[in-house]
Amino acid sequence: MSNYFIEFEKHLMEDEKPSEYFNSLIELGAYPKEYPFNMISDLIKTEQNLEYHPEGSVWNHTMMVVDEAATRRNHSENPRVFMWAALLHDIGKGPTTKVRKGKITSYDHDEVGERMAREFLEYFNEDKEFIREVTALVRWHMQILFVVKDMPWQNVEKMDEETSIEEIALLGKCDRLGRGDMNRNTIEKEEKNVKAFLEKSKKKLSRKVQK
Repeated sequence: MSNYFIEFEKHLMEDEKPSEYFNSLIELGAYPKEYPFNMISDLIKTEQNLEYHPEGSVWNHTMMVVDEAATRRNHSENPRVFMWAALLHDIGKGPTTKVRKGKITSYDHDEVGERMAREFLEYFNEDKEFIREVTALVRWHMQILFVVKDMPWQNVEKMDEETSIEEIALLGKCDRLGRGDMNRNTIEKEEKNVKAFLEKSKKKLSRKVQK
């Protein structure tokens, strides 16, 4: 087991703001350059659409998300799974981010991210159930957007089979609040979106049971 993996986990599980540790590694040039840690550090140079992510790079966003997650990890069903999912949730944006028609996009980063998160964790010989739980959160973290906006990529039934909808909602809240230029109005809007996601998802599942 890599000492860095152990350190990463210690700070994810114990720090009030894990981003301070991760950013200090980058600033000091001490972040591990070897595989598979580069799968995360590649996010430093991965830009995002500033309309939705005024904080800039995927790394900046990820750091904000892990800090949000740290304030809520005690509400999680499995804090260790939850915090690793927060760190790895957008790992798939590295290879999927492209400029299309002048806009930065990262289509399918949730599906690619699931595979990359599994590859990352398997490198450290983590147990299969832990990997399954983390990668399921990575895979389905975009469902909040898809369900709330009734987009064709929503799949509540499959999501429910693979993970906890409440955990997706908790991670999704961190994902949506971990952005730049947040204020009271935008925070309230995102909290309403998470609530709507839970309500719509449970309604869809109850209809399935009734059939």
